Amino acid sequence: MLSISQSEGDPMYSQTAISAVRKPAAPFAPPPAQNPTLKDLFKGQPTETFAAGEALFWQGDTVGSIFDVLEGVVRVYRIMADGRRAIMGFIHPGEVLGVSFQDRYLFTAEAVTEVKVRRFARNRFFETINESPALRPQLFAILCDEMSAAQDQMLLLGRKTAEERVVSFLLAIHRKSTSGIEIELPMSRQDMADYLGLTMETVSRMMTGLMRRGLIDAGTRHNVTLRKLAALREIAGHDADEMEPRASQSRRAVWPN
Repeated sequence: MLSISQSEGDPMYSQTAISAVRKPAAPFAPPPAQNPTLKDLFKGQPTETFAAGEALFWQGDTVGSIFDVLEGVVRVYRIMADGRRAIMGFIHPGEVLGVSFQDRYLFTAEAVTEVKVRRFARNRFFETINESPALRPQLFAILCDEMSAAQDQMLLLGRKTAEERVVSFLLAIHRKSTSGIEIELPMSRQDMADYLGLTMETVSRMMTGLMRRGLIDAGTRHNVTLRKLAALREIAGHDADEMEPRASQSRRAVWPN
């Protein structure tokens, strides 16, 4: 601190003044985003890669992280008491995985293809949301989407025929696709069967029947072209707006529906 008795000609004054001028300013802190999103929480986090068949976490593991899926497809499933596997859904790029208020994961998340994700600590995730009025409605929207998807899944398994289930699944993948009428099915026929509550043989038979009628065309095992969308939508009992790809709609559910 500069003494009152010092003058501008005093060497001590000059040294003190120079030091004050050269003192570095406090680091600049950018203002917070005006419209933060849940996806912003993952920015700056390292990218992790999981090989096909590798689990991101297992059913019963302590919930430690929430994941932002960047590339690839993840299947989420539960093992029932009798040992059977029930696939609850498939997570695609752009979706958030693992949001739960439980202490342990209620399902296993496993890579179908090579998957790239970023993770954010679960405790920090909820603390940040609690402190942000802009983020809380977004979390609520995710939870509502999951509830709606669960209701759709109950309808799918409880009321629809095998053909209706398979067609509904193809249309759900189409809504997430950005490549027009050609969709990718990286999951196996057994994965589809475990999701739809059918046998693998039934799924294969339904796909073959759709191809014979010219409704779809399977170029390869993992690529399908939807030839007659209107007819497929009628079979599935879907509304007209469900004919549009997912990219052109507002965000709906975390699980396929």
